[in-house]
Amino acid sequence: MSACQHCGACCASFRVDFSVYEREDHGGSVPEGLCVDVHGSTCRMRGTDHVPVRCAALTGTLGQSVACGIYEWRPSPCREFAEGSDACARARQRHGLPPLAG
Repeated sequence: MSACQHCGACCASFRVDFSVYEREDHGGSVPEGLCVDVHGSTCRMRGTDHVPVRCAALTGTLGQSVACGIYEWRPSPCREFAEGSDACARARQRHGLPPLAG
């Protein structure tokens, strides 16, 4: 099990904006019901658009055991997020978790 499956801090720290063309209704794979329109050609993962941030696709308990309910269909910002990156360390810190050793 990867550190990400114990953490989930990134899914509860950042807005997740992406092109509407990644949504199912525009030929992509992200379920339309989990998206909110931002403007024009941009949408956002539901739950990342308010405080406290928590992506609607995130299941489980932060810092213990989490999963993405749409992992295979997640948008590009989620695919590109790097475990152990500076952004990862900031998200973990925000939720009282230590940075990943590495």
